Amino acid sequence: MGVVVGLVGGAGLFSLWWSCWERPTRTRRRSARHQALQDLLVQAGAPTVTPGGLYLVSAGTAVVVLLVGVAVTRSPVIAAAFAVLAAVAPGALVRTRARRRRDDLRQVWPDVVDHLSSGVRAGLSLPEAVAQLGERGPAPLREPFARFAADYRATGRFGECLDLLKDRLADPVADRIVEALRLTRDVGGTDLGRLLRNLSEFLREDARTRGELEARQSWTVNGARVAAAGPWIVLALLATRPQTAAAYDSAAGVAVLVSGAVCTVVAYRVMRRIGRLPEERRVLR
Repeated sequence: MGVVVGLVGGAGLFSLWWSCWERPTRTRRRSARHQALQDLLVQAGAPTVTPGGLYLVSAGTAVVVLLVGVAVTRSPVIAAAFAVLAAVAPGALVRTRARRRRDDLRQVWPDVVDHLSSGVRAGLSLPEAVAQLGERGPAPLREPFARFAADYRATGRFGECLDLLKDRLADPVADRIVEALRLTRDVGGTDLGRLLRNLSEFLREDARTRGELEARQSWTVNGARVAAAGPWIVLALLATRPQTAAAYDSAAGVAVLVSGAVCTVVAYRVMRRIGRLPEERRVLR
């Protein structure tokens, strides 16, 4: 009984001592990889999907392909090779959709800047100029700007609503526009119209130049992708024959598959590195 009383008393004294100190607020810092993946999901049009959910889908796809591959080919080695490819497929799909959506939005960002500039010249306040994009702006971007208008009507806090808008857009161009509006709202100034006009011209020139470059190199990139996928398509066709599938269950077969996978990955990454156009990063989060 004395031990219990001592423990309870000690816990009470520790609680009193702990309450005398200010508890620091803990902010969960996400890694750069986690933030980049979350931005990709937002840019791909799946803002409700978390990186953990994407990893779970990748693992589930790999398991399903592994089981189906074993059932069809009777070769665990070949099934494991295609399971690895299947695990990478959801991430590749997200990156492809994000890239296509960025390309589409690259064409409409100048129109957004023009709408903002027109609203400012017409005498609208900055919150009103941003909110009206939810009704009159480009169709692909109306939803996040409409949510900005709803947030501003509910809270009246322009800065916090801009932060939420940046998270919903997850785009470096949006970051620049938002920070220009925030700076103008905080310190004032008469150069916002000129800044928006210069930004609109720059965005149109960048979209035109990038479109020409992508049109010229598209056939080369697509040919390289077909060349990288060709051997694995042939392997999938040959694996339906029991004799071929059994040949890969040996040590030599495993070595061939591993070396082929390494060569495919290295060649594809080198191709992506050579043909990659510079992408603007989000430095104004």
